[in-house]
Amino acid sequence: MAITMRAYPNLRHLAYLVALAEHRHFGKAAEASAVTQSTLSAGIRELETMLGIQVAERTKRSVILTPIGHVLAEKAQALLRSVDDMLDIATEAAAPFSGTIALGTIPTIGPYLLPRIIPALRKRFPELRFALREDKTGALLDRLAHGRLDLVLIAFPYETEGLETMMLFDDAYRFACAASHPLARAPRIGLDQLIGEPLMLLERDHCLHSHALPLLEAAAVAEAAFSATSLPTLIAMVAEGMGATLLPDLAITGGMAGGSDIAIRPISGEANRRSVGLAWRRQSGRAQTFMDIGDFLHSWAKAEIQPWRSNGEVRS
Repeated sequence: MAITMRAYPNLRHLAYLVALAEHRHFGKAAEASAVTQSTLSAGIRELETMLGIQVAERTKRSVILTPIGHVLAEKAQALLRSVDDMLDIATEAAAPFSGTIALGTIPTIGPYLLPRIIPALRKRFPELRFALREDKTGALLDRLAHGRLDLVLIAFPYETEGLETMMLFDDAYRFACAASHPLARAPRIGLDQLIGEPLMLLERDHCLHSHALPLLEAAAVAEAAFSATSLPTLIAMVAEGMGATLLPDLAITGGMAGGSDIAIRPISGEANRRSVGLAWRRQSGRAQTFMDIGDFLHSWAKAEIQPWRSNGEVRS
């Protein structure tokens, strides 16, 4: 009996479908795919003709994927990720430590660490290039899971089921307050001194907020009635005497508090730290490269990442 080969959609058509599912707009999907809108629209129609079904409902103002369109877009996305992994395996075998790595990081790490580690990485891995993206942890992990990022640099603990992770270094929290605050001159802040002290934090969808919760719980600390959207805003509020907060070493040693009329004091206890580390997809074809990058950064951090100092001594 003769075997009949099925007609398969090409990867370009599948990429158009994934882009359309993400952007829900032909123009934006075309821009993300680096093609014209007419090219993308024609590609979607070719896909529909080949499959014999409608994947999208079109109006003059919007596009809606059909239920089967959503299912196929998810399958297409998984298939494209597998193809990317296959190409990564080939790249890794042919020329290790070359090509481009799409690296994501969070706003409470990126501005204070990337300017320092990127030059070191370029020197150690001169054939590697890094395409950088900054976003909140949840959004980065979503992009990582869907193949739009290769590697993320985030703070832990954080739920990363299905991912490989590597811790690089710890990042301690410090108490920050206005210079006029009663605790501004304390040599070290004990957890008992924080009882009842309302602390301003970043909004709840920032991981810096969730990482501070163990310390707040250990000290029976209450959160202030308001929060900030970014560290610069938070520091400005503290400097104006609106309350106290917790700042990580990276932000402090990165100059975030420089020029502000705030006092920074060390905190006693083991709950006052987060861990900075890497995460990548477990099935990634470049896993060995990511582990080698992690090993290098771990060694680099031991020599280069110094905790904030008070009175000439390292506080941890």
